[in-house]
Amino acid sequence: MIARARQTPLTDAEVERLTAAIQTLGHVAQLIEAKTATIARLRQLLFGAATEKTRAVLERVSREGRAPSGDAPARPPGGDHEDRRPDDLAASGHGRHGAEAYAGAQHVDVPHARLKHGDRCPGCAQGKIYAQREPGVLIRLRGQAPLAATVYALAKLRCNLCDEIFTADPPPGVGPEKYDATAASMIALLKYGSGVPFHRLERLQATLAIPLPASTQWEIVATAAPAAQPALDELIRQAAHGDVLHNDDTGMTVLSLAGAAHGSDAAVRAPERTGIFTSGIVATRDGHRVALFFTGARHAGENLAQVLAQRAAALGPPIQMCDALTRNLPKPFAVILGHCLSHARRKFVEVTPSFPAECRYVLETVREVYHHDAQARQDGLAPAARLDWHQAQSGPLMDRLHAWLTDQLAEHRVEPNSGLGQAIEYFLKHWTPLTLFLRQPGAPLDNNVVERALKKAIVHRKNALFYKTANGAHVGDLFMSLIHTCELEGVNAFEYLVALQQHADAVKQTPSAWLPWTYRTTLQQLQASIDSG
Repeated sequence: MIARARQTPLTDAEVERLTAAIQTLGHVAQLIEAKTATIARLRQLLFGAATEKTRAVLERVSREGRAPSGDAPARPPGGDHEDRRPDDLAASGHGRHGAEAYAGAQHVDVPHARLKHGDRCPGCAQGKIYAQREPGVLIRLRGQAPLAATVYALAKLRCNLCDEIFTADPPPGVGPEKYDATAASMIALLKYGSGVPFHRLERLQATLAIPLPASTQWEIVATAAPAAQPALDELIRQAAHGDVLHNDDTGMTVLSLAGAAHGSDAAVRAPERTGIFTSGIVATRDGHRVALFFTGARHAGENLAQVLAQRAAALGPPIQMCDALTRNLPKPFAVILGHCLSHARRKFVEVTPSFPAECRYVLETVREVYHHDAQARQDGLAPAARLDWHQAQSGPLMDRLHAWLTDQLAEHRVEPNSGLGQAIEYFLKHWTPLTLFLRQPGAPLDNNVVERALKKAIVHRKNALFYKTANGAHVGDLFMSLIHTCELEGVNAFEYLVALQQHADAVKQTPSAWLPWTYRTTLQQLQASIDSG
């Protein structure tokens, strides 16, 4: 059909549109034949996912005029909870940033051109003027190339007798390297932190008359990676000793691992295994969070097992938060397993248009649990106090929800094979790990922190499409892990990556002193020793 269309007077744009439409139709037909796609999921695939907030889901059903079904209570027992939330969670602010938000900007002190502290007031000619503690502030932003370049024209002189040439010395601070630590850090941030492919950055730099080929970009980050490797190894060790570990994975393409060429991962790939994944692990220890990424044939559970292999046996099993897929479990190691409440909730979100009344009850009950958890964070409750709070506030809600879910199936109010029946069965089947937060101090409600972390890998996949080699995937995992850990800790990732490269020998000797939450203190100590010596 497409071939015949090319013979008609269609423009190239029209042919491309027709081709895309037919390919989309074929893809949708495959999904339907596989019997894994509901109409709601197809709509989400074609038109994008809408918000899953309870208010938005229920309002959307109301606008579509869905009639309530069943005899489910319209709201959780115990009072009217409509749109109730802690005061500190209410949206506020005008969206503008104050001067304190520009911590990375260059700060310039501008003295008054005519007056100074203690001068006679030019207004009244009687009083004295005094300096104010808070200066007036002007913020000015200017555009520049992501990677700037400076060309130094070094004067050269030649003797007319011996022909010896004398070249001027470079200015102080100009090293012998063409690409310094800041160049590698910026490329890594753009590529692995923001998902900007090398070829896209190459075009942008060429447009700005500062050429930087994609192959050169790769050489720069690959050369910088060994300096940061000891810090990543230490972060893995810190994660292994964490109190709570979240894990999940997403698909990824590594060309060298595709097909029969499995590279170094061949030993862990079963004959029937064909998938390649990027696994995300977020661990919490002593109030600090570590993000790790691993790309290859191993799935999330196997990568977590490799991390836990470094855990001290005396610590006991950690809390693991994941969804209900068995491949997320580190099977050789014991963990205190918790399952993601958001995953269970999402199954009810998907069937809300068909079962609005029943889903309203479940969604609003879960919403109250999240409100209680937000209140605990607002009050800064310790893990034990948070557990007591949830047991007192969320426990009765979950008990009533469990009884209601059980009755729906036991009294045949819901068809077990329907979407609602399957959502209820999932909730009941995994009830114990889903409610770990009611029994274990410090247990989280969901796996959202690692879902957000995996967006780094997903953005990279959508823009760059694949890794070429296993080594390229490792370099990407390294920088992605360091960058996202810095983001979780509120640390400037650019400055951190620069520091790792500039102090590579010190990082190799004592990597624990060069973690995102320790390196600033280490730099201050180094500077103090230099000043005193």
